[in-house]
Amino acid sequence: MSFSFSTKKSNKFLNRIHKDKTTQLRLKYKPYYHTFDRQEGSKVWLGGDELIMLSSNDYLGLGSHPKVIEAGKEALDKWGSSTTGARLANGSRQYHHDLENYLADFLGKEACHIHAAGYLSCISAIESFAERGDIIFVDKNVHSSLWAGINLSGAKYEKFSHNSAESLKESVSFEDKDSPKMVVVEGVYSMEGHICNLPEIIAVAKENSCFVVLDDAHGFGVLGNQGRGTSDMHGMTDEVDIISGSFSKALSSTGGFVAGSKEVIEYLRTHSKQTIFSAAISPTAAACALASLKILKEEPEHLERLRSNRIKYLKILEDLKLDTWDSQTPAIPIVLGNKEKVFYFWQDLMKKGVFTVMSIAPGVPPGKDLVRTSISARHTDEDFEIIAEAMAYAVKKM
Repeated sequence: MSFSFSTKKSNKFLNRIHKDKTTQLRLKYKPYYHTFDRQEGSKVWLGGDELIMLSSNDYLGLGSHPKVIEAGKEALDKWGSSTTGARLANGSRQYHHDLENYLADFLGKEACHIHAAGYLSCISAIESFAERGDIIFVDKNVHSSLWAGINLSGAKYEKFSHNSAESLKESVSFEDKDSPKMVVVEGVYSMEGHICNLPEIIAVAKENSCFVVLDDAHGFGVLGNQGRGTSDMHGMTDEVDIISGSFSKALSSTGGFVAGSKEVIEYLRTHSKQTIFSAAISPTAAACALASLKILKEEPEHLERLRSNRIKYLKILEDLKLDTWDSQTPAIPIVLGNKEKVFYFWQDLMKKGVFTVMSIAPGVPPGKDLVRTSISARHTDEDFEIIAEAMAYAVKKM
């Protein structure tokens, strides 16, 4: 159905849509929503062109692991494609409990609840617990999903400077000491590649009786013993009240989780709208996530290769004197500082067979416009030769 100009002019929503410059620019320059024809290992094919994928969250490269594929097939045969219901009503199955119990034990928490998307889990990790009259202290660089949870909760919030315990301490000092308080941080900030300064932030939080929520979507499977995440790396799992995360990164599946004490998770199951009113995770997604979790424990070579590949890739970028924003993880940005530079750099990498993603303001802070890249255990020495050549070409063209 199409609408006349007069209809668009009188309908404020249609008029806003018609005039939206951001959508017009996206459609003109086509930096996003690329649809790949196929994928194989570290390679993807776009319009017939073979490209090295250098911006995937598939850190451990488990998406095509034989054990993961077999687990997904078996779950589909046994349970079908979906429960078609919410866990509260008709949608709970044994495979949900199997994954939740294994994951809780792996993380070092008493209990866990899984959702059909990591975004739902992150919203639920906040909105289930915070309410009007509470105060949330949040790192200003946290993910959109956490902001969604904060806004839905109705609680007051205060931002503190990125990864700064001093800024958090100052923010807390202005609030009533008896007010219910929550602190929200990420284990790994995926745009920057920064690891949370958890020990110092936890110290401030506990001194002020704050409930601590840690979104570890990009730390889980990557940091800590066997990939147990950021809190494990710091030896602070018991100090964190909630750990949320996603299956769509290191576990090469889809879905998400919230982990904590039994009392905390049962409270979530009572109050989480994202749990009560959302269909349960599918059998295939849950089975693939569980298989990947078991591989984390049984096959350490994937994590070892990821860490080795990160060092190789950083050397390429350092030799070209590219700004990586002091990244400490496999999520490694290339900060160029303005939108035009980012667009042409991204385009030049594509010409040389390397696929990356543009991240520009307001998605990143002003002056931090960047090309988002990330390393996987899938990447080979041959890939790095092509990546090095492409990076050198893009730098020369700047």
